[in-house]
Amino acid sequence: MFAVFSSGGKQHRVTEGEVIKLERLTAEPGEEVVFDKVLIVADGDQVSVGQPYVDGGKVTAEVLGHDRHKKIRVIKFKRRKDYLRRQGHRQWFTQLKITGISS
Repeated sequence: MFAVFSSGGKQHRVTEGEVIKLERLTAEPGEEVVFDKVLIVADGDQVSVGQPYVDGGKVTAEVLGHDRHKKIRVIKFKRRKDYLRRQGHRQWFTQLKITGISS
């Protein structure tokens, strides 16, 4: 059984028991989070597709913690113009364990 839901402007395909990383949420570690913007729920051959969301579809998850991704380097460079800019960035994320999917 799997589901596709929307969170943080992105769509995520998940199954029960899976651990995923999402854009940072305001929930505390140990809390339960419910996502109701479910686009697809599939259980074997039974597939429920929403228009745009599945009626009564829910994905529940437990917050495991918050952290930051690896640093990415942003470099802007123009040759022969004495122009070089360097910048680093680390994006915050929330780690979740999917505990249930319902349609």
